[in-house]
Parts: sequence; C-alpha cells; structure tokens
Amino acid sequence: MNSIYSKSNRGKSFLSTQNIILANLAWGIIAVLYFLLFSAEIPTATGLQRPVWYRIGTYIFEIGAFLFASYLCFKNWSSRNIVIGRFVWLTIGIGMLSYALGDIFFGYHEIILKKEPIISIGDIFFVITYLSVGLGMILTVVSRKINLEVWQWIIILSIGIVGSALAWVIFTINNQQPEGFAQLSPLLQQMYYLVNWFYIVSDVLLVMIATTVLFAFWGGKLAMSWRMIAIASFFLYIADMWFKYAISNQAYQSGHLLEVFWVLSALSFGMGAAFEYEASLSRSRRERGRKRV
Repeated sequence: MNSIYSKSNRGKSFLSTQNIILANLAWGIIAVLYFLLFSAEIPTATGLQRPVWYRIGTYIFEIGAFLFASYLCFKNWSSRNIVIGRFVWLTIGIGMLSYALGDIFFGYHEIILKKEPIISIGDIFFVITYLSVGLGMILTVVSRKINLEVWQWIIILSIGIVGSALAWVIFTINNQQPEGFAQLSPLLQQMYYLVNWFYIVSDVLLVMIATTVLFAFWGGKLAMSWRMIAIASFFLYIADMWFKYAISNQAYQSGHLLEVFWVLSALSFGMGAAFEYEASLSRSRRERGRKRV
C-alpha cells in the first residue's frame, strides 16, 4: 500500500507545474537552437534546399509541442477545480490536438509525397484549430464582466489595425500564385484563397481577443496563464504571416527560422494551461481551508 502511495506521489511531483514549465522551456530552447543552427539552405543538384532530416526534426518539435499542450489543456478540462470553466480548456485542447494532426498531414504531403503543400487535408485540422481556440477565448470573454479603460480599448483596436494592415500587405501586394497552383482544380484554387483569408482574419481576431482577455484578468490570480495565452497568439500570428509570405513568393520548404514561432506558440499555450491549473488548485485549497475553520 505504501509503495502505491509513493508511486502516486512521485507521479504527481513529476507532473508538477514547475516541472512542466521547465520541460516547456527546455523544449523551446532546444528548438530555437535547432532552427538557428540548421535552418540554412545548402546547395544540392536541384538548387538550394534544407536537408530532409532537418525538416523532419522541425515537424517533431512542432507536433510534440502541440500534443503536450493538448494534454495540459485536457488535464484542465478533466479537473473540477478550474476557475475559468472546463469547457474553455476542452475547446482549446481540441484546437491544440487538431493542429498536431494538421502538421502530420502537412508534413506527409510535403516530405513523403513531395508535393507543394498549397492546400491539403491538414488544412481541415488547422481550420478546426482556429475555430476551437477562438471559441474558447470568446467564452472566456463572455464569462467575465469586461470593464476596460479607454486606453486599453485603444491598444486592442491598434493591434487589430496594425495586424490587419500587415496581413493585407503580405497577402495582397506579394500575392503571387504558389508553385504548382496552376495544376490545382478550379475548386481547390478557390479553396486556397478562401482558406488563406480565413487564416489571416482568424490570426488577427485571436490576437485581439487574447489581448482583451489579458486585460480582463490583469493583476488577478489568473493573469499569468492568460498572459501566456496572449503571447501564444502573437507567436502564432508571426509564424502564420511568414508562411503566407513564403508560400506565395517561392517554392515552399518547411524549416525557416521564423517557423520556430509555431513551436513557441504551442509551448506558450501549454504553459498557460499549467499556470491556470496551479492557480485554480491553490484557490481550491484555500477555500477548503476556510470551510474547515
């Protein structure tokens, strides 16, 4: 009986918030170093390319980060102590899992099939990610009585305007058809434009909603968790904007340095979930302590 109890305690300490944060930071540092050291293109018989082993490694970093983030979000969903609401973390967890699945299909399309990943089955899962994460953030805003100052609304609107302007520049001024676009059917060509505009609008909205939530929780017990969610949204925006630029200006190859922000985005979502779990658990302990008194 004592051995079972000891194993249970070791399991809980292994998945403590501190260890989870350290693991995320370590994964992030290793990923940044990996991208920095090996992301340069090298001459080959068919031109400048990144090694296949390197590109596979970037997918491993991204998929691993999103899978772990989904686990942490589902952990919050399964807990009865979560302050914000379990359904919020369920939707965000579905979004993280969907992104990992999308990356798997995207990588299969690019590396195994050796096709330009203009549009693929992975896009279905990426769309689910934006819808799920967006729904979770909106539910969080709805659950709070938003009473922001004028300067806070100005910042949110400014972020939306600047983000939209940058996205418009990238998507419109540099809007060249990707390599292999002409070989697509008319239906897939229309879907390509529709999906890309969906991503752009979703990226900007996610950043604005995340900033709104951040201000709503500013200075409270849950401020750190939603600070990380806001950072995650900014990281996702940076990586997505780079991808839109890259795929419309050249034959796309995964693994550019800026794509490390996808990894950092997933890690930030995961750390936000971990901080939320710890804050909710501490609050539950305090409430039980008051009842005993």
